[in-house]
Amino acid sequence: MNLDVVAKRGLVLLGCGKMGSAMLAGWLEGGLPSGSVWVQDPFPSDWLKATDVHINKGFPENPAVVLIAVKPQMMGEALPALAALPKVGTVFLSVAAGVSITSYEAALGRDTSIVRAMPNTPAAVAKGITAIIGNSNASSADLDLAEALLSAVGQVVRLDDETQMDAVTGVSGSGPAYVFYMIDALAAAGVAQGLPSGLAMQLAKATVAGAGALAENADETPEQLRINVTSPNGTTQAGLEVLMGDPALMALMAATVKAATDRSKELGND
Repeated sequence: MNLDVVAKRGLVLLGCGKMGSAMLAGWLEGGLPSGSVWVQDPFPSDWLKATDVHINKGFPENPAVVLIAVKPQMMGEALPALAALPKVGTVFLSVAAGVSITSYEAALGRDTSIVRAMPNTPAAVAKGITAIIGNSNASSADLDLAEALLSAVGQVVRLDDETQMDAVTGVSGSGPAYVFYMIDALAAAGVAQGLPSGLAMQLAKATVAGAGALAENADETPEQLRINVTSPNGTTQAGLEVLMGDPALMALMAATVKAATDRSKELGND
């Protein structure tokens, strides 16, 4: 994708923890010049210090995008650092869970272009997915710019209403952690059945990655793909009878996503 506008005017990252680093890694890999990036972070990681980005050296004169990537609990003390930045022509892009557009408008002004986004950590390998929605002052060009930037690290979807963002957080924002836990569980189950731990982990990782790629690229639904590989009275059916039994994985996953969604709502009220 074309990063010329961002490369020319600059990108500011307020906070560069795990999510900010994942996205920055994807952008640098995608061709964004490191000299076009200014990072403000009190505890820069060794990885960040090994890059050529500007770290804690102020801001560019008229940045195209300011990415707000600090933890929600630190937002109150972090936002004043942006007070000196020009608001006209700059898109303020937030990836903080649970922090509403209204909160940013209160801190930055209602005339500021604000785009709220929820990415996930596979952005580091350009396999992320990000949901975005803008405030009333965000023009279609601003949303296009945010989408273009985020498209460099994966898919982008636009929401109809900000209230959907909490559920997005519960599904895709927190979702990679659920999948990582499933990989661990699948590998541990293989070890329990006699496989060496290294082999079991290799099989589990490749199986989850391959199944995900197949589900994303196939015309059939995941349900149909499951049916396709389930022979009557075969090994897959035997396993699924346990996985889909009582309590079923479906119910457990619903409770998991609800807990994350509820916590996202709570963060917005803190």
